[in-house]
Order: sequence, then structure tokens, then C-alpha cells
Amino acid sequence: MSKALDGVRILDFTHVQSGPTCTQLLAWFGADVIKVEKSGDGDATRAQLRDIPHADSLYFTMLNHNKRSVTLDTKKPKGKAVLEKLIKTCDVMVENFAPGALDRMGFTWERIQELNPRMIVASVKGFGPGPYELCKVYENVAQCAGGSASTTGFPDGPPMVTGAQIGDSGTGLHLALGIVAALYQRNSTGRGQKVLAAMQDSVLNLCRVKLRDQQRLERTGVMKEYPQYPDEHFGNAVPRAGNASGGGQPGSILKCKGWETDPNAYIYFITQAAVWPAVCKVIGEESWIDDAAYATPGARLLHLKPIFARIEQWTKTKDKFEVMEILNQYDIPCGPILSMKEIAEEPSLRETGTIVEIDHPVRGKYLTVGNPIKMSDSKTEVTRSPLLGEHTDEVMMQLGYSREEIDELRADGII
Repeated sequence: MSKALDGVRILDFTHVQSGPTCTQLLAWFGADVIKVEKSGDGDATRAQLRDIPHADSLYFTMLNHNKRSVTLDTKKPKGKAVLEKLIKTCDVMVENFAPGALDRMGFTWERIQELNPRMIVASVKGFGPGPYELCKVYENVAQCAGGSASTTGFPDGPPMVTGAQIGDSGTGLHLALGIVAALYQRNSTGRGQKVLAAMQDSVLNLCRVKLRDQQRLERTGVMKEYPQYPDEHFGNAVPRAGNASGGGQPGSILKCKGWETDPNAYIYFITQAAVWPAVCKVIGEESWIDDAAYATPGARLLHLKPIFARIEQWTKTKDKFEVMEILNQYDIPCGPILSMKEIAEEPSLRETGTIVEIDHPVRGKYLTVGNPIKMSDSKTEVTRSPLLGEHTDEVMMQLGYSREEIDELRADGII
């Protein structure tokens, strides 16, 4: 079966997480991703958080599946000559260097266009154009600058970052979409273009509902679905809302049986208006169905704290899976708080390829996340990450270098 991106060749100059997330997704869709690394160490994450001596870390392996690795010293003239050949034969260059690094290497946008007018140059940066564009950015910095941290956590606590890597991996996903769009546009224009995904911008895109709430707050001075209502004062900026849903359907995380010893014995419970009568019946409060204090969504907003406290009395009598089974019979929206251990052991996620077991020649078997996007005519086969420089000779031969020339480049420390 063909792949969606068969025939597309990616020159991957990315490292750590944001860029590799992007190029791995493209590789899963069938692109030939050539990862360029420094001899000796390679991508810094090969050694970061290493759990097995002398083996590539899980940090690296789980971000670089389905790629080929070449080592190349682009600071030397012969190395630059190899890079020029790669640029001429690739469709996309993806990079997350510090701002201006490509220019300092001698590969400005103008120079790349001279070598290959169809080349798409895709970049991850911390900030877009503006006062902070030269600043170095990491995951948590992006979450803070993009509006996530200020709106995450409980009202009486400090800002919090989330465990989801929305700054790094989130930006990589945005960049992958930009690349695919640029490839599609190239079909009609014949030209390459620059694609930029700034981490601040990507986090903000994922926090758009909070920008929505900022404007609502400025207009009305209050947000009735937030836990601060009706007892507390709202300031001039969107506050932290704990586990409130932030939407039109009030929700909360509630304790289930075993919560005293299990930190994940909880369930997310949504009191959707359409199933409110069913909620009342399940928890044994049928009188609330016609009670004026609870009968309408607007009335219930004044009583959310006692409502969820009463629901929690019921959920604490059952484990989270029993709660979910009962609530699903009535179409009451809910979801168990699943630990990473529970997710890793879930058979259905293995069956769909969302979690995949990979065999690596050095570290052995390990679990990784598979392609989250499923396509009927472009099946994803997750292959292991490459060893450092594993495909150097193979790629060099595809560029037209002879065996003797490859040996000479290796002797000169170019590859």
C-alpha cells in the first residue's frame, strides 16, 4: 500500500523535541526523512535521561522513528558541498536552530532558493517576529508565554504548567500541517516557501478558549461557569479555574473508591443539561429534577459546588471503571483519570497502533506512541529510530558519491 507522502524527501536539521515531533509525523505518513546529526554525539537527546548505559535514550527513540540518520560536519567546505547536494535533492528542510544559525552557516533563504527553488524551509522558533524573537525558549517557557500557565491550576495557587508537551510537541504538530499545506500549494505554484511555527503562537492557538473568556470577562465582568462564581470577585484577567471545564457544560474531577491510596482513583464528570434528569436519578436526588434551584442550567450555576459534592458522595462508593460503566448507560459524559501505567497496559490502544512495542538492537523492546492520526489508505508502520549515522553511506551513494569518495570524506572527518 502506498503512503500519503511517498516521494517526499525531508532534510531534517531538528533536535530535541519540537522539530523531531514534526519530522516523525511526516515520516509516519511515508516521507523519506534524512536526519542530519553531528558525528560523535548526534542529537542531544540520544544521551539525555538515559536509562540504559550506551543505548539511545527513550527521549530520542520515541521522537525519531521511521527516519534515516547521517552524520555530517557542515562547517567544513566539503561538508557544505554535501549539504548543497542534499538541498538540491530534498523537498523540505526542517530546522529548529537558534535564530540566524542557518544564515551564519552560509545557507540563507536566498542561497537555498538558488540551489532549489522548490525547497520549503520550515522552522520552529520560540517567538515570532517582535521583541522576544531572539530569546531562547523551552517547553515550559512557551507554556508561560502562550497563556497556558496563567490559566492552569487552582484559583488559590500559583500558575502551573501542564504535563502535556503543548509547547514542543504541540508546535511540531502545527509545523507539520504547515509543511503539508506548503507542499500542496507548490503543486500549483511550483515554488517553495518559508513556513514558521512559533512556540508561543502554537500554545496560544491551543489556549484560544481562554482568549475567548478574556473578552467575555472584559464585557460582562463575570464568568458564571468558573468556580469563582458567585462567591468570589473576578479581576481583569482570566483566572485559573481548577478542573472546571471552561465551556458551557460544567464539569469536575471527583473522587472514586480507593482515592485514599490511589492518586488516580478519580473520574471527570460533566453535568450536561440534556442528561441532568438521569444524573439526578443515578445519585438518588430525583427531587432536583423539578426543584427550581436545580431545574435549569442557569439556576444550577449558583449551586455547582454542592451539586458536585453530592455527586462525589456517590462516585466514592464505586471505582472509576464502575462509575464509567453506569454513567455510559445514560449517556452521561465522563472519563476515568488514567495513569500512564494503565494507558501502557490498555489492550485496545495496542490494537489500534496508538501504543506500539518496538525492538531496538541496543536497548531491546520498549513502548512508544504510534501515529495518532489514522488513515484508511496510508497505514502507519512504526519502525525503530536510527542509530547515529546508520544510513550515512546509503544516503551518500544516493547523492552520487562513490565508495572511494565516501571513504575519503570519512577520513577527513566530514561524515
